[in-house]
Amino acid sequence: MSIKDRDLSSIQEVRDLVEKAKNAQKELKLKSQKEINEIVKAMADEAYKESDRLAKMAAEETGFGVYEDKIVKNKVASKSVYEYIKDMKTIGIINEDKERKVVEIATPVGVIAGLVPSTNPTSTAIYKSLIAVKSGNSIVFSPHPSALNSIKEVVDIMQKKAEELGAPKSILNCTTIPHMDGTSALMKHEDVDLILATGGSAMVKAAYSSGNPALGVGPGNVPAFIERTADIDLAVKRILDSKTFDNGTICASEQAIVTENIIKNQVKKSLLKQGAYFLNSVEKEKVGATIQKPNGSFNGKVAGKSAKDIATMAGIKVPDGTRVLIAEETGVGIEYPFSREKLSTVLAFYSEEDWMSGCDKCIELLNYGGLGHTLVIHSKDEDVIREFALKKPTSRILVNTPSAQGAIGATTNLVPALTLGCGAVGGSATADNVGPLNLIDIKRLAYGVKDVEDLNEEFGQSSSNNTCKIEDDSNKDLDIEKITKLVMEQLKNIK
Repeated sequence: MSIKDRDLSSIQEVRDLVEKAKNAQKELKLKSQKEINEIVKAMADEAYKESDRLAKMAAEETGFGVYEDKIVKNKVASKSVYEYIKDMKTIGIINEDKERKVVEIATPVGVIAGLVPSTNPTSTAIYKSLIAVKSGNSIVFSPHPSALNSIKEVVDIMQKKAEELGAPKSILNCTTIPHMDGTSALMKHEDVDLILATGGSAMVKAAYSSGNPALGVGPGNVPAFIERTADIDLAVKRILDSKTFDNGTICASEQAIVTENIIKNQVKKSLLKQGAYFLNSVEKEKVGATIQKPNGSFNGKVAGKSAKDIATMAGIKVPDGTRVLIAEETGVGIEYPFSREKLSTVLAFYSEEDWMSGCDKCIELLNYGGLGHTLVIHSKDEDVIREFALKKPTSRILVNTPSAQGAIGATTNLVPALTLGCGAVGGSATADNVGPLNLIDIKRLAYGVKDVEDLNEEFGQSSSNNTCKIEDDSNKDLDIEKITKLVMEQLKNIK
């Protein structure tokens, strides 16, 4: 295939896959909840079993992160996600309020376009496959080119297992000719009903401007505040455990530590003891020039790299066993490279007079590329914790937990997810950890409980001459179950 034809081939492949996915979804939506549950369980079990191999593929193909940590991410994406969604009602009648006479009926959105980043390729593909099928949808993946093979392998093994349980072919699909024109064609395709986009801000903006409904989540610039009442050593441990997890590739990992002057030296001492390295002024300048290009954009070559690798790239030497590189900082913005999202084992360090000014600094950091995403606070003071929660423009405020693992629901009781909504403030259509319920529409069957005369009487309005009173016994002894069963039979032929 010539380079000049690659764009056209990519577009044609997208068209073919969307058509297959649409036909497959027409069959899938006729499955019962029980049948869907069995398919999803088999898919999750298969992905869990293959977690090790898939992690190795992702690490070798992308060059990002830590192989062992990718295994954990794959297991969270398969087992943890499955355990959370297994009993969830997503097909047919999902709620019935007999007293209020309202019946809620779930309908799948249809064909989903799934955009997958290179930083978390296999785990994201596993997770999106499970939540798509659980909600009765088919999905077409557009993988990041540098993670194509590992993402396609996830799709292949899960599709094969789904078919063994009676799922139609092509409920899971993956493009094999990655090209920007192909991805654009996928997002704009008239038969794509929803875009589930995880990745950089440019890609997320493209998803929202495609003309199709989208759930897009972009970058995080997560501050971790250590307040004076915190268990300092434990807080530092949690931050470093999070920041070094898969070498910082999860967008919810900490990007800056903010603390109070009164405990600054204790925090620094604990960081040094646990493997952090504080850069001097010369080293800071070299590393800053390495993580950020002269035009102010992020240098993707440092993403998912170890502290030692980044030090080597910057031309500096650090002690053996260094886990994280830290630069003391005061400002926020393009002139301060360490204040940005870094997706690697690099942190900024700020110290403020008290928790109130620390709170302001955290907001400043969030405004610089992290609005709506995540913030962490380490504290034993519930009043301060609540004040942070009330003031912060984020969708997740995590307390005394590693941010990377906490935000995705691994160390908290949040919905286990690899797509983390940032809410309206962050330019996202949802603030949720995205799950199956975000991928369905809910129809409401509502029976009349009042007549016009009842409204007039309720609001003290005299009846007009255009109404007449007729005794209506249609809702007496109403058999809702029988009626909803008849309605469901008719809905099978409707999207």
